Amino acid sequence: MRSDNSKIKEIFKDLTFSKTEIKIIESVFHKVEHSKGTVLLRADDIVDKQYYIYSGCLRSYHIDTHGKEHTVQFAIKDWWISDYTAYFSTSKSIMNIEVLRDAVLYRLSKDDKEYLYAQIPHIESFFRKKLERAFAAFQKRILSNLSQTAAERYTSFINTYPNIEKSVKNYHIASYLGITTESLSRIRKELSAI
Repeated sequence: MRSDNSKIKEIFKDLTFSKTEIKIIESVFHKVEHSKGTVLLRADDIVDKQYYIYSGCLRSYHIDTHGKEHTVQFAIKDWWISDYTAYFSTSKSIMNIEVLRDAVLYRLSKDDKEYLYAQIPHIESFFRKKLERAFAAFQKRILSNLSQTAAERYTSFINTYPNIEKSVKNYHIASYLGITTESLSRIRKELSAI
């Protein structure tokens, strides 16, 4: 990462660092740019990296035994993405990660993250809090899938990702919501009539 305090401040909101700590962070965060359609991760890959999204849009998805795609996450500016099941274990990836809109990312390896924890302990607290919020969000999503109607899930989706519909295909949104593209079209018509 080229020396740019503003990027570090953007990634690590509410944290302050010494000049030495900034150099350490810059040494392990690697800026990468990917074009729309790039697949960053495929099922059965070894996962030792996670990505901070500076710009663009990505999605993580699983392909079931029938070949059907299930979108698990969209990642937009200021979000993180990886296959966390594999990242936190020794198993291979069960997810795929695809770039949906040209993206600028900052890549952080698992080893480099551990190095950051050892060198700058308050970064570990930052990542722990991020993980706690992500876990809570995934739990809410599971509950909404179990208890909400498809229309309620769609409304929640557009509140969470207000500008994403221009960047992703309808079948990506439908797979995220667990519905067909026909159901998605019907829900949109019903909501626009209200």
